[in-house]
Amino acid sequence: MSSVTSAPPSASGTRMETGEDRGALETIRSGLRHSPELTEGLWVTLLLAVLASVGQVVVPIAVQQTLDRGLGGPGGPDVGFTVRMGLAALAVLAVTSWASYAMTSRLFRTSERGLATLRVKAFRHVHDLPLLTQNTERRGALVSRVTSDVDQVSQFLVFGGLLFVVSIGQVLVATVVMVAYSWQLALVVWLCFAPLFASLRYFQRKLSAAYGTVRRQVGIMLSAIAEPVVGAAVVRSYAVEARTQRRIDEAIDAHRQASTRAQGFTAFSFSLGGVSAGLANAGVLIVGIWLGFADDITAGEVLAFAFLVTLFVSPVQMGTQILTDAQNAVAGWRRVIGILDTPADLVDPGPEGHQLPHGPVDVRFEQVSFAYPGGPPVLREVTLDLAAGSRVAIVGETGSGKSTFAKLLTRLMDPSEGAVLLDGVDVRQIAASSLRRSVVLVPQEGFLFDDTIAANVRYGRIDASAADITEAADELGLGDWLAGLPHGLDTRVGQRGESLSAGERQLVALLRAQLADPDLLVLDEATSAVDPALEMRIGRALERLMDGRTSVTIAHRLSTAESADEVIVVDRGQVVQRGPHAELVTQDDTVYGRLHASWVAQQGSAR
Repeated sequence: MSSVTSAPPSASGTRMETGEDRGALETIRSGLRHSPELTEGLWVTLLLAVLASVGQVVVPIAVQQTLDRGLGGPGGPDVGFTVRMGLAALAVLAVTSWASYAMTSRLFRTSERGLATLRVKAFRHVHDLPLLTQNTERRGALVSRVTSDVDQVSQFLVFGGLLFVVSIGQVLVATVVMVAYSWQLALVVWLCFAPLFASLRYFQRKLSAAYGTVRRQVGIMLSAIAEPVVGAAVVRSYAVEARTQRRIDEAIDAHRQASTRAQGFTAFSFSLGGVSAGLANAGVLIVGIWLGFADDITAGEVLAFAFLVTLFVSPVQMGTQILTDAQNAVAGWRRVIGILDTPADLVDPGPEGHQLPHGPVDVRFEQVSFAYPGGPPVLREVTLDLAAGSRVAIVGETGSGKSTFAKLLTRLMDPSEGAVLLDGVDVRQIAASSLRRSVVLVPQEGFLFDDTIAANVRYGRIDASAADITEAADELGLGDWLAGLPHGLDTRVGQRGESLSAGERQLVALLRAQLADPDLLVLDEATSAVDPALEMRIGRALERLMDGRTSVTIAHRLSTAESADEVIVVDRGQVVQRGPHAELVTQDDTVYGRLHASWVAQQGSAR
């Protein structure tokens, strides 16, 4: 047997990052690192944006030139010049329209590619996180991070991002042309908007905090709505519809209050923009007339300036809405990046990792301790060896730590101290692909997806044919059960397998494990009540499934322990007894003796 030095223990249960202390620019930089597609061809897009912005000032310039030179020239109206100016304006507008279309198309494509990458990365990283880390956040809130939050980023990049690029360019170009016509009027416009520009930083901070709260409330609201939908039967059975509805109403109302507060800041900033625009138009009119009387500006330049003020004001007012969308998007982006920045504690050594040979494996727990975050130790310095090919049952009171064995064996979690070794190799040094091929967990309630039995069973071996599944069913003695289903392998199981009985769901889970052909089988024994005939069928299938393999069963019924080669008794996180059932049951005043006596009494009362 090979030996590999134990890897440093990981801190299971790392809390999901929130990133709320991350600034907007830092968030954007981090987001671009995770989605490099967003910067592909950026300079070309910016060049198109410049062309689109420059084209916006063609009309004011054409109006001024036509009025001052074409119609009001010293020699009288010049029709040829007026026509040439009109044709030139049309040509520039055509180029501007094409540039705007090309820029929009590029932004759509790059944004959707980049956000698809972000969504895929976030979804995959969720599956790389240990179960304890996932459990720190409610499922609905976690789902919202890879759906709703990414959607907010998408809407901003596709629409808000487009407006932002065009608006900035439009403001700069309008300012340059205004200064060229009249620096005095340009100064009037900027002075009118100075209070708005000065307050942008303040509104940015307020909006950032407000929309961070909104995004969190979206996750809470989705959780509050999703849980009663999944648990609808329990809600109806216990007649708690009113209480459930109150919880949903409270979550919706909290989201409403957070959204209203955020929109309040938006409304105020938008109103300030409207006041600034009114002052700018009035100031240009008053100062323009005064300059006209002083012969410092022509009528055409004043009229052109009126158009330019509109070009300046429109993007500035739009900027308040862009600021709102940006803060909402950045808040969502922070939450998505928070997932990606949360370390995946269960690190896969990859191709460099150890490959387990095919065949029954031996198991060793070497001074293993484990504690859930913030809690007392669940396992304490456990050392034990399990022989290859043996059938082992682990028993103990509820909360004794026996189920933690299953999670550590299958590396759903890593120990806080010590090491779990398979064939002498620390599981942290085994390639994940090899570990998942060699070790299979059959949980108490095997999760079934809303699909056919064949599709669910193929989770054991994704390339299995219908013939392979039928053969595996025959090996477990389940061929007649499978043939008796309404549509055989094509029978749909419903959401979470609800179209099947509890016992039938266990049969599908066993069939899935048989198809995977593991070397180490870990069973967290189901305690669901099934009819006697189906229980006997499950028992026979289990016997065949464990044949020729190392198996570890987390036993909740001592009838399972009776048929095991060895029983491991766990109490308060420590192994207190081990040996065959026949030997342990004769020992007086022991944990196993008390468990067995209690079980026998329960069986007697059931009869």
